Amino acid sequence: MEILSDLNPIQQEAVCFDGSRPLMVLAGAGSGKTRILTYRVAYLISKEKVTPENVLLLTFTNKSAGEMIGRVNKLLGTKIERVNGGTFHSFSAKILRKEGGVIGISEKFVIFDAADQIDCLKQAMSILGIDPKAVRPQSILAAISDAKNNLISPAEYAGFARGNFSKTVATAYTVYQQLLSKYRALDFDDLLLKTVELFHKSPETLDRLREQNKYVLVDEYQDTNKAQYEITKLLAKKHQRLTVVGDAAQAIYSWRGADYKNLLYLKQDFPDLTIIRLEQNYRSTQKVLAASNHVISKNKNHPILELWTERDGGELITVFESESELEEARFVLEQILTGTLGGGSKYSDFAVLYRTNAQSRVLEEAFLHAGVPYSLVGGVRFYERKEIKDILAYLRLLINSEDEISRKRAEKNGKNRLKLLSAYTIKLAERAEFPETLEILDEVLKITGYLDQYDSLNEEDAARLENIKELRSVAMGLPNLHEFLEQITLTEKESKKPKYAKADSSRGAVTLMTIHSAKGLEFKTVFMVGMEEGLFPHSRTLMNPEELEEERRLCYVGMTRAMDKLYLTYARQRLFFGQRSSNLVSRFVADIPEELIHTNPAAKITGKMRKRVDEAFGFDAEGNWKWKPES
Repeated sequence: MEILSDLNPIQQEAVCFDGSRPLMVLAGAGSGKTRILTYRVAYLISKEKVTPENVLLLTFTNKSAGEMIGRVNKLLGTKIERVNGGTFHSFSAKILRKEGGVIGISEKFVIFDAADQIDCLKQAMSILGIDPKAVRPQSILAAISDAKNNLISPAEYAGFARGNFSKTVATAYTVYQQLLSKYRALDFDDLLLKTVELFHKSPETLDRLREQNKYVLVDEYQDTNKAQYEITKLLAKKHQRLTVVGDAAQAIYSWRGADYKNLLYLKQDFPDLTIIRLEQNYRSTQKVLAASNHVISKNKNHPILELWTERDGGELITVFESESELEEARFVLEQILTGTLGGGSKYSDFAVLYRTNAQSRVLEEAFLHAGVPYSLVGGVRFYERKEIKDILAYLRLLINSEDEISRKRAEKNGKNRLKLLSAYTIKLAERAEFPETLEILDEVLKITGYLDQYDSLNEEDAARLENIKELRSVAMGLPNLHEFLEQITLTEKESKKPKYAKADSSRGAVTLMTIHSAKGLEFKTVFMVGMEEGLFPHSRTLMNPEELEEERRLCYVGMTRAMDKLYLTYARQRLFFGQRSSNLVSRFVADIPEELIHTNPAAKITGKMRKRVDEAFGFDAEGNWKWKPES
């Protein structure tokens, strides 16, 4: 088959593997896993004469499925419209729409989005007399979602509920499901849960779907949850024509319910399973891979692929120790300007990765003031994030009670909170001296009870709380409230119209993102900032071995995004979350052998590049960063 000439021998083995037997492809970062699935579908159709409508291709985004089918069409030179492709959720929705009547689901059911779910749950809580101020609806909903992804029904949940919160969830779960049924609605998790229920309660339906979907192929299998695993197992059990592609070392979504152990469970449920390992990397240099392998090899609970490449050599990993987060940002900026203005690189060749969204604040401000275009992927600019805008509205009202825009925003967060803020404003005016910004900020948060709406155990809420803590860092540097608010306004203004935007438009933009958001992407040069104990690995994971292994996998994912050059930076002292702290260098950096590391290089930056950086950075004698934005 002519298309096989594009594949290496191991890839060819995976693509041409007997379609009637189960196959697991452990595909390392940059090894061409998407190519394997695409070529395997094309091979099954062209060589093994499989009918396209008997092929089911499951991925984690509909876009990805569409792109894969498009590549299959290109390989076959014809348009294949009958391959079933999509996400687990879209596939399940189609099944339930057609077959759900067997278990009492109307074909006209609606799918509730996140806002609908909250509204429905609040109704359930109202019926039960549960105070939403005492127990947050979002926390209950997160627990219900986790239960559904683990195939736990309301009755089963009630059976093992212990403690007040679990018992509250159990009763709310039951009434919530009753309301969904009344409204002829399913939520996102129900799509999977009810499909598994359908398969178990209607063997005839399952058998019909098995005959229709004889060949099941699944991408990113390490990211599946228990419900998705069960759907895969039930569909493929009869014919054993299953192909899954995954890599346990890139499993970084346990907080979404994903379980990399599903890769291990397959061998139990499919004893005839063959495993093929793709370890040749086509993305990175050997030095990047060697460093990445040393980091991930410390994990013991899952298979580790030993990646290699024909791109021998490459540059050493740069490890940069800075005095502060400001010097760290300056170093990143200088290296990027050296590459773009003096080395022929584009801004789009660079990515800056960080563990938490709150870390973007210092980087954003550095780039804004230096006029370096950047793209914030998978997130919102720091001062445009909801929780930041909410708090700034409270602070603006303290010094200008006529600010109707801020008042309207504050009202949306609760009229009672606004009354408490107004009372605080009167007391503030009676003080002999106006407090510094940080003190005011902390008092506003305490008096309004704004933080009460967030649950630190919820991943999304935890990120919002970290952003609020990072706002404290800004407050520490600007003790005068008027100057604090003015500076933020100027920074926001600059974000709308960066200085050098026209001159640099042809060079693209530097990418800023969390490491989670970077999965599946690649860049010529990658900076991983904040490589310190407590920041990365995150302090929440340090006492939990399983979570610590996931942090290590996350580091591995970040490192393997780099094609040519990888920088790992950390600060001796960091003003973060409103506190100045001294942290040890991350254990992940310490895992890399010295012979692979180049430490603290000086940027080769002169002339207009130096002037440009100096315009963005200015330190006083105490080491404070003083912006000098243009008016």
